[in-house]
Amino acid sequence: MDEDRITQTPHTTVIERRGSSSGLIIGIIALVVICVGAYFLFVGSNSEVAKNNAITSAAKSVGSTADKAGAAIDKNS
Repeated sequence: MDEDRITQTPHTTVIERRGSSSGLIIGIIALVVICVGAYFLFVGSNSEVAKNNAITSAAKSVGSTADKAGAAIDKNS
């Protein structure tokens, strides 16, 4: 009788997990959107401050002119 020869070779299965880069891309886009929004918020805030300062300056100028006119009227009376 012939002897059967059984050879068992071990099998190694390698599973590589590769994540898609879509999460990284979405994160970068979100960061850019937040930066742009913060920039416009900051610029808008500075614009409001500049407008308020201009109005305050104009009001002080009108008040000063009114004081001068009142003094001139009192002087002529």
